Amino acid sequence: MADQLLFNPHTYDPAHFDPETRRLLRATVDWFEARGKRKLIEDYRDRAWLADFLAFSAKEGLFETFLTPAAEAVEGASDKRWDTARIAALNEILGFYGLDYWYAWQVTILGLGPVWQSGNAAARARAAGLLADGEVFAFGLSEKTHGADIYSTDMLLTPDGQGGFRATGSKYYIGNGNEAGLVSVFGRRTDIDGPDGYVFFAADSRHDAYHLVKNVVDSSKYVSEFRLEGYPVAAEDVLHTGRAAFDAALNTVNVGKFNLCTASIGICEHAMYEAVTHAQNRILYGRPVTAFPHVRRELTDAYVRLAGMKLFSDRAVDYFRTASPDDRRYLLFNPMTKMKVTTEGEKVVDLMWDVIAAKGFEKDNYFAQAAVEIRGLPKLEGTVHVNLALILKFMGNHLLNPAEYPPVPTRLDAADDSFLFRQGPARGLGSVRFHDWRPAFDAYAHLPNVARLREQADALCEFVRTAAPDEEQSRDLDLLLAVGQLFALVVHAQLVLEQAGLTDLDADVLDELFAVLVRDFSAHAVELHGKDSATEAQQTWALGAVRRPVVDEARSGRVWERVEALSGAYEMNL
Repeated sequence: MADQLLFNPHTYDPAHFDPETRRLLRATVDWFEARGKRKLIEDYRDRAWLADFLAFSAKEGLFETFLTPAAEAVEGASDKRWDTARIAALNEILGFYGLDYWYAWQVTILGLGPVWQSGNAAARARAAGLLADGEVFAFGLSEKTHGADIYSTDMLLTPDGQGGFRATGSKYYIGNGNEAGLVSVFGRRTDIDGPDGYVFFAADSRHDAYHLVKNVVDSSKYVSEFRLEGYPVAAEDVLHTGRAAFDAALNTVNVGKFNLCTASIGICEHAMYEAVTHAQNRILYGRPVTAFPHVRRELTDAYVRLAGMKLFSDRAVDYFRTASPDDRRYLLFNPMTKMKVTTEGEKVVDLMWDVIAAKGFEKDNYFAQAAVEIRGLPKLEGTVHVNLALILKFMGNHLLNPAEYPPVPTRLDAADDSFLFRQGPARGLGSVRFHDWRPAFDAYAHLPNVARLREQADALCEFVRTAAPDEEQSRDLDLLLAVGQLFALVVHAQLVLEQAGLTDLDADVLDELFAVLVRDFSAHAVELHGKDSATEAQQTWALGAVRRPVVDEARSGRVWERVEALSGAYEMNL
């Protein structure tokens, strides 16, 4: 029987979605399977542009259907909407088959963000038409000298005296910049200083004043450097001005950042089928590799970590879709999906790679590219450090100052997530309130490792009350990031437990996962103890927060049986 926790193309039937969504998701899986593993790997090695995939998407209306908000759909196109649940499902599928495919889709999402947030109806209609034509999009924010530091953009717009501008400057690390029908470009006016001078405008990569320099990565992903030389920006090309342009940049990243977690999940799932199948059928010293206790432990840890990634991400979808001006909890769960889920993905692949060793380098396996691509996701849309620092803004309110909210149900309904394009000013994070995290733990207090992590979470609350970093330490980002890792584990565990309750997750898998999380919390506490600026009180607290997981060989054995059953459960068509 197929493992219900993992995506398996041979058994995949997204019956929880509407008929057109089901058709498109299944058609995407079938396209990749018909194309075959040999072609998939060959194109990856040859760095081939994704023309055939984009042709498939255009023919089926995939990007058009999933990325056109209902407000921009033509009359009668009832299947078009911005639905985070089905977007997440497609992220997982594209990650499963190759990050290059996901990347073209992801940067299209980023490119559309400033457009769908804009009050420029003509630009929105233009974007909807381009999507219908099968075009891709790009997000022209980062620059070679400044990265994504939008305070320091050197893309300059000079007024042309006729209500428009001439734009000159370079952008760097811009996905799809080679083919995009519309590039959302961030710049600043030469005649206005400060935030009031910011501008987001729409450019066409095919225009004579748009100069493609090169692909800056050695990959099928076309991550471009381009330069504008006197590019004409008419009034109808302007998407945002002033502070609204700044907010559109950050709010677009809020939308796009969420996609990294499910892409990471897809990569790990495909790699896991290969790794378990290889290990189970590899004979060393007269025994299968999986007969060795350390191998079982590593593969079991990989499996439950992957389960945790899926549980957290699925639950985070619900908060993303339920967001409103009065419920901004997504602003914590969103960077969590980016920094926590993607770094868990790295750990999952590393654990499997330790088992399969040299097999992970072989050119005929998916695993070889998975081992490379899994590294990229924690580093896109802001580094892990940036997102850890971001979530620290929420720590006090989340741990110590809960608020009342209506219960958030599972959100798989066919609704348009329109709030994502009217998030408002990108500030006020310290005022965001959260529901109490403790009931999620209370519901599983009978599981020994959930109870043990609860002890550690309570200890973290005490740390915040009595030993939190002082004003001087608050400038020591190295120490703060160690604290952020501890906080992230509590948030991660909370949403995992909420999703476990909604899906009736197997208790063995959940407790085995929490044994891993207890070890992780202890490791981060020891790390905090060793920081140069840690006070004596903080050092004492750190060692006091260390716990040993509750060992249960029978439970671990039952979870191992689930892992072992993955051997031969899926192999991509050749």
